[in-house]
Amino acid sequence: MVSISNLVAGTMYWGQWGKSMSTKEMCRLIEFYQEQGISTFDHADIYGGYTMEAAFGHAFQMSSVARGQVQFVSKCGIQYLSENRPNEVIHYDTSRAYIIASAEASLRHLQTDYLDTLLIHRPSPLMHPEEVMMAAEQLKKEGKILHFGVSNFLPSQMDLMSSEGVLDINQIEFSVIRHNALFDGTLDRMIQHNIVPMAWGPLRSYYELKDYNQKNRLKHEFSKLCIKYNCTEDQLLLAWILKHPSQIHPIIGTTKTDRIESALQALSIELSTEDWFKILVAAQGHDVP
Repeated sequence: MVSISNLVAGTMYWGQWGKSMSTKEMCRLIEFYQEQGISTFDHADIYGGYTMEAAFGHAFQMSSVARGQVQFVSKCGIQYLSENRPNEVIHYDTSRAYIIASAEASLRHLQTDYLDTLLIHRPSPLMHPEEVMMAAEQLKKEGKILHFGVSNFLPSQMDLMSSEGVLDINQIEFSVIRHNALFDGTLDRMIQHNIVPMAWGPLRSYYELKDYNQKNRLKHEFSKLCIKYNCTEDQLLLAWILKHPSQIHPIIGTTKTDRIESALQALSIELSTEDWFKILVAAQGHDVP
């Protein structure tokens, strides 16, 4: 059984790709997340140009949080352009040797004996399910990972991997705006096969929305629903995701304690079915059939 907090702490922007937080700042943030009941931390080897895992690992060792109180999720498979890698082009590598080497590097950088879950970051056109799953099984057998999953995989790609082994998680982009997973079979497949959904970008696509008509429709609904549920837009956006029966775990990337506390309040919002559909209709711009 995969252990994962209802909300997940995303680390992508903690370091060089965002806030450039100091070790002490990261340490305090790790402790705060854990104190608030958000115990799962989402990583990828490429974050910060291959620097974020090591920065987090150093901060975690300074923290008062015990390893058994938290879960580390990391991703591999993207060969990114960075001064830390001699790549000529961004590409994907899902070979057995690369997956194992990447997982072992993540363990060193995070200063841990195991990852709670390792994910393949993106599906590669060249991936073979047998080779990928052989890597996963070897890492599990050696106690280096407890669970294995994927990220950004479509239903057919999940089926391909599942033909050779068990998938525990699929981390997808999902939000009020990016809601294709409702209709392309992705979330259906995850319910069917007991695959845990994690959602990256649960808020960003709304705040970066350039479609004025779509934004205006949503704003109109939110103006009424925020009053009804005594909540903020952020909380409503998260509550809409949390209502789905697949039990999606949104990843929040904020480094601000007040926004973390605010996000947690979304867990207590019980949207009615009709209000959930009002938001969907506003996002789509048409009634359901």
